[in-house]
Amino acid sequence: MMRNRTLGTSGIAVSDIAFGAMNFGFPGGPDEDQAIAMIHRALDAGVNLIDTADVYTHGESERLVGLAVRGRREEVVLATKFGLPMGEGSGGSRRWIKQAVEDSLRRLGTDYLDLYQMHRPDYATDLDETLSALSDLVREGKVRAIGSSTFPAELIVSAQWVAQRGGHHRFVTEQPRYSIFNRRPEAHVFPALQEFGMGALTYAPLASGWLSGRQDPAGGRRPGLEAHVFDLGTPANQAKIQAVEHLREIADGMGVPMTHLALAFVRAHPAVSTVLIGPRTPEQLDDLLAGAGVTLGDDVLDRIDEIVAPGTDLNPADNYDAEIPAIADKRLRRRR
Repeated sequence: MMRNRTLGTSGIAVSDIAFGAMNFGFPGGPDEDQAIAMIHRALDAGVNLIDTADVYTHGESERLVGLAVRGRREEVVLATKFGLPMGEGSGGSRRWIKQAVEDSLRRLGTDYLDLYQMHRPDYATDLDETLSALSDLVREGKVRAIGSSTFPAELIVSAQWVAQRGGHHRFVTEQPRYSIFNRRPEAHVFPALQEFGMGALTYAPLASGWLSGRQDPAGGRRPGLEAHVFDLGTPANQAKIQAVEHLREIADGMGVPMTHLALAFVRAHPAVSTVLIGPRTPEQLDDLLAGAGVTLGDDVLDRIDEIVAPGTDLNPADNYDAEIPAIADKRLRRRR
């Protein structure tokens, strides 16, 4: 059974499972008719949040989502993202935001967005400029609410302070990677979100396929995508193999697929407003929707804690720490 929750303190009601359209437009993903049918199937099942981004297949995902929600726009909490390179620009500058939002609105076939999210931090642009530009979009009626994605806890806090100091609209959501194998948000990100009344739209609940129940977790994925996530030569990924075996025992004992166990785990955290699923096929979508009613008791959650410690990632390389200048640039870590 699909449940509705409020997206943080935004006042926006969302289903606790949301549709992520990252796979739309890629070879091996759904074609136009299939993409439209999948979104309609999700809407009919009670899903109301559809999430995409301008960078997904360079706008093709947004175009397909726009076709799918045509005639049903009022049923949908429509979310997209900006900030990653689109050829002619990127980042959080006022100039780029102004162009990016118009391009997204055109592709999506709508005159407003329910949620506009900054896809990655832009360490070269002052957050005051970014939040000022996004606030203008809210005042103009082009955007209903704004959020961030993959922001570390310290930047989440900074953004709230900058918004208050500058009199800007604030981020009301954050989109982090979160799964049984990627539990680091529990330590700092989720407490920060709860402190500021922000909602979490988590992604990758199946840990890029590791928790799908397939014998080959990388099967069917696009060549080269997140290759490090599946490199079995690393001890961290060897640990994933062992963890999957223990988790499969739990799922079998409950009589549910691994996918349902993985989704239920993410939805159990009180900071999570909704979990984004990213099916590539109608069959995957039907399986994930069928898990909407699965809940986990304390005994199961305790067993999962024993397999993957709270607040930790089995493979830290699954995340985006390398993009943080203080880590990526050795000159910033060495006193001269």
